[in-house]
Amino acid sequence: MISTSSFSRIALPVVLTGLLAACAGTPAPDWQMNAKTAMERATAAYLEGNARVETQEFNLARSEISRTGRADLMARVELTRCAARVASLVIEECEDFEKLRTDAAAPERAYADYLTGKIKSNDIALLPAQHRTVAGTSSDVAAASALQGIEDPLARLVAAGVLFRSNRATPAILTVAADTASAQGWRRPLLAWLGVQLLRAENAGDAVEAERLRRRIALVENAATPRQP
Repeated sequence: MISTSSFSRIALPVVLTGLLAACAGTPAPDWQMNAKTAMERATAAYLEGNARVETQEFNLARSEISRTGRADLMARVELTRCAARVASLVIEECEDFEKLRTDAAAPERAYADYLTGKIKSNDIALLPAQHRTVAGTSSDVAAASALQGIEDPLARLVAAGVLFRSNRATPAILTVAADTASAQGWRRPLLAWLGVQLLRAENAGDAVEAERLRRRIALVENAATPRQP
């Protein structure tokens, strides 16, 4: 079960102020609050490895956004879902966003390109602030440093996923990503990043490190299966 405290730790990886924030001094409409809560719960559930809750909450968010008839807002929601998958090393196209790309705003289109590791240099300024330095550096050392400078853990994992997708995930970046997921208790991305570290250790012939990582992976996997009394 996903705890309520988990939701408060989720900062959605796409800037959704136009979707989630009420006008100054004006109470937020129900659809805004419902969509915000549903997206937070969906993201938390996905990162913690609960596919059933993620699907349920994401469908609720979609339903609330559909009430507005605004394809640009739906595009943001789809992009947010894809970002969580990039953070968990699910390398696939964000198909549901692409269906809505024409109606998406320029910052969302830039962010979608960033998630695929194909953002154009003149679009970097459109990214959320925490991603601009990572997207703008060509040095792997500088990228690792920029990654550590991202305060929000989910944004940090998304950026790490982008670097991985761009074939720029150095051992230092893998360590930052695994440590970030571990500190948050996010089972899904943690297993993904540990799996990459294990593959690297095996390819390098480092049997001691590989065995250590296998023990750690087993511990995370066992935690997903509650013990019977």
